[in-house]
Amino acid sequence: MYRAFYSLPTVPFSKEGCHCFTSKNFKEARAGLDYLKKTRGMGLLTGEPGSGKTFTLRVFAANLNPSLFKTIYFPLSTGTVMDFYRGLALGLGEEPRFRKVDLFSQIQKRVLSFFKDKRITPVFILDEMHMAPSKMLLDLSLLFNFSMDSLNPFVLVLSGLPSLKHRLEVAQAQPLNQRIIMRYSMEPMDKEEVRQYIANNLEQSGAKHPLFRDDAIEAVASLSQGWPRLINNICVNSLLLGAQAGKEIIDAEIVRLTARDTGIF
Repeated sequence: MYRAFYSLPTVPFSKEGCHCFTSKNFKEARAGLDYLKKTRGMGLLTGEPGSGKTFTLRVFAANLNPSLFKTIYFPLSTGTVMDFYRGLALGLGEEPRFRKVDLFSQIQKRVLSFFKDKRITPVFILDEMHMAPSKMLLDLSLLFNFSMDSLNPFVLVLSGLPSLKHRLEVAQAQPLNQRIIMRYSMEPMDKEEVRQYIANNLEQSGAKHPLFRDDAIEAVASLSQGWPRLINNICVNSLLLGAQAGKEIIDAEIVRLTARDTGIF
């Protein structure tokens, strides 16, 4: 309904959309990931829920040359540690073995085969790693140890909430933590970036004129604290409420009512 009311050809503020806004955080995170791509090895990307971690990883993966890189994306689920390793083997195109020691060997041999025989670097993106069992963090340093730690035939990105950084700082996780060569923590957007982000999304969705007043943008920036997912939720629901109220331009009152009704405020 709101798309027709505001004459929007496509849905704004959607994760399925291609409205890629290059915020300072996004550009810095991409630069870190591109560095990791060139050097190979392990990287760490952390941030609060809705900070744009997964979106950044998705854009990074989408821009990898498939003739040079093979992406294996694995969002940590509630499965067992063995399920995790089987998922990695399947991602590499292997039929998983049953014993852990065989799985380790199978994954390492397949990674080396890609790197040495096919000249393709496997890129492992492990998301939601703040939920990983401690045993898994210990095993990762062993699983990705090649030629007595003299070769990195892979790119491994660990992504998760800020608590992941603290988990890697404990003594038991030091073998893994010390091998991480790229670290980046996603931060919220400032008020000016929020303004640009909203304008970019609306422009890419076909808006013919600004749909949010300055006071509405300030309210969105304040209520969302600059986190992209909250900005999206507030803006979409504000457009819904605005259309229902017949508001051609969204003001701060609509934003505050939206935040209250959706439980954000």
